Amino acid sequence: MKKLLLFFLLMLLGISAYVYHSVQTLKSEPLAITSEIYEVTQGMGFNRLCKDWQVKRYLESCLKYQVYAKFVPELFHLKAGVYELKGMTVLEAIGKIHRGEQKQFSFTIIAGDTFQNILKKLKNSPFVVYPNDEQKLIEEMKLDSAPEGWLLPETYHYEAYTSASSVLNRAKEKMQVVLQQAWQQRMEALPLKEPYQVLILASIIEKETGYAPERATIASVFINRLNRNMRLQTDPTVIYGLGDAFDGDIKRRHLKEHTPYNTYRIKGLPPTPIAMPSAEAIYAATQPEQTPYYYFVSKGNGQHQFSKSLREHNQAVKKYILKSNNDS
Repeated sequence: MKKLLLFFLLMLLGISAYVYHSVQTLKSEPLAITSEIYEVTQGMGFNRLCKDWQVKRYLESCLKYQVYAKFVPELFHLKAGVYELKGMTVLEAIGKIHRGEQKQFSFTIIAGDTFQNILKKLKNSPFVVYPNDEQKLIEEMKLDSAPEGWLLPETYHYEAYTSASSVLNRAKEKMQVVLQQAWQQRMEALPLKEPYQVLILASIIEKETGYAPERATIASVFINRLNRNMRLQTDPTVIYGLGDAFDGDIKRRHLKEHTPYNTYRIKGLPPTPIAMPSAEAIYAATQPEQTPYYYFVSKGNGQHQFSKSLREHNQAVKKYILKSNNDS
């Protein structure tokens, strides 16, 4: 009787050791996946998933995982989506899919970019559902004005098969928050009647600024000119007004053309923003430095020379622009 009990005890220990070893083997077996991403389609169960992995040689056999699933079936309920599974064990990958931890794709809106350029990039972004009708996409943004300027430059993360309108609306909502906060904190007596005018001015500041510390100073120049009813005379607005006709080289004749965006010809602000301004450009427009400057010219290194008078400005142009042209 004692020998029989000992036999059963040894057999139980042997079975336990085998099960323990098998489970540890399961937990350590790597998923030999070669692709960057793997898509689990709607309705895909574990057996179908595992067979696909086996066919693609991501693992050797499904049998042991099918047996394991009998004991903990709740861990093998899968959620559809696109996943990044490289460097994981088979069970880690299954757990990630079970929890629905999908790969996060990213889309970056760059400060100073235009709405049309953003649409082109968004259309070519992976796993974004982009409509055939772009006008419908614009309508889904639910704006009272043109969409230019309304997207906050930032990186936005999204899951596979997110709609393009969802990405754009998140950027729009963030811009609305930043713009409203800046408007509430604006400096007194600014020549700006509404938040939308802040957005327009900020977009010009963004396009004129290559050196971030100068934003508030450049803003002061435009504010000073608006207060004196002077034309803004800024090249980026002219370029925006030319659209596809601009070939990369702004010419004197361009400055004479009559467009709603030619600030050499019109007084005040153009009718819409000309790009997507950063939050920093928006705060510069609402909290400009108080300076005596009315002019600035590029030094050629991303920074500007600021001047109080036209005479000073003309001297700066000779120094930094004409000299540079002669040297070249």
